[in-house]
Amino acid sequence: MRRVVITGQGAVTPLGLTCTATWDALKAGRCAIAPLQSLPRDGLRAGIAAEVRDFDPLQHFDEKRLILLDRVSQFALVAAREAVAQAGLEFRASGLGARTACIVGTGTGGELTHDEASRRMYADNNPRVHPLTIVRAMANAPACQISMEFGLTGPAFAVSSACASSNHALAQALQMIRCGMADVAVAGGTEACISLSGVRAWEAMRVLADDTCRPFCKQRRGLVLSEGAALFVLEDYESARARGATILAEFAGAGMSSDAGDIVYPKAEGAAGAMRLALADAGLAPERIGYINAHGTGTPANDPTETQAIRTVFGAHADALLVSSTKSMHGHALGAAGALELVATLGALREGVIPPTVNFLDPDPACDLDYVPNTARQQPVECALSNSFAFGGLNAVLALRRI
Repeated sequence: MRRVVITGQGAVTPLGLTCTATWDALKAGRCAIAPLQSLPRDGLRAGIAAEVRDFDPLQHFDEKRLILLDRVSQFALVAAREAVAQAGLEFRASGLGARTACIVGTGTGGELTHDEASRRMYADNNPRVHPLTIVRAMANAPACQISMEFGLTGPAFAVSSACASSNHALAQALQMIRCGMADVAVAGGTEACISLSGVRAWEAMRVLADDTCRPFCKQRRGLVLSEGAALFVLEDYESARARGATILAEFAGAGMSSDAGDIVYPKAEGAAGAMRLALADAGLAPERIGYINAHGTGTPANDPTETQAIRTVFGAHADALLVSSTKSMHGHALGAAGALELVATLGALREGVIPPTVNFLDPDPACDLDYVPNTARQQPVECALSNSFAFGGLNAVLALRRI
């Protein structure tokens, strides 16, 4: 079975329009959560989000191309360009495109296109819908657009499993390279879900915070919606080493499970099962893990459940773990969340800097781990996990190792 490494990463996030800018903000503990700018706040209970600001599509796409792209695909393409450039791969002339997969996770797909079509029909009473609505809105559009951009003619598809979409997509890419179905993969996640109907729907569930995101804290009041994308280039370790590529980390393993319980309420057993499977897949003892990038949504149910799951898996070693939720800074990007958090996890492995859980006030007795509150911490780590636990009880955990 082939070892898989990460040789490129790219990101468009509320914290920055590149991976470097995003990681610098994460280390500094900068919070991108602020009052909504893209929507009218009148009548909204929360009125806050982590939005991607200062993103000008015309700096990245000409008007002819842009008409085909929902914001969700725009983010994905810009992030993929950065990742491919860092990896230093060329796909068309080399023929590598035929051996390259493209797998992109998204929870809502072209949400803004759906929202615009509904507005035209129901608010403006206009029966005509834009003829490109379907190709902009479909969940597989980001994967298709990336494959066309780079000439990737290997397996290309979307993964949609709510907040675990990115980690599921990355896990699929890992397995494809391991088993020889592909030699390279461009994989990750993207989301552009901040629409009026989307925010209203989340408010109706009563899970949105109205102040900020405070994971694992006694004063936490819920999650904060976000948007953005992060894409990664994965490849066979021996090939990457032979061509002299800069290896960001080894993608050592992945674990996936389903609670088969409640549609929204998480089960510690399911989360613990995914973490155990990730460790087993990576061949890592629990004591090898130094950092966990937690799912950490800031909701009353998620945070103590995830804490319990970590204690179940790691036993006494849980007290030595560093755990943080970077959603406290970049918000909850739903299907893109795991991808954004992989940027943070890679940064922690490469630089020995643990991004903090910001906005932290008082600890919750039910959340009793070291959550690196408010300020980043200097501590080298060899191995790390990144957790994603979605509605429907869908769990996906990634295991990374420093090289």
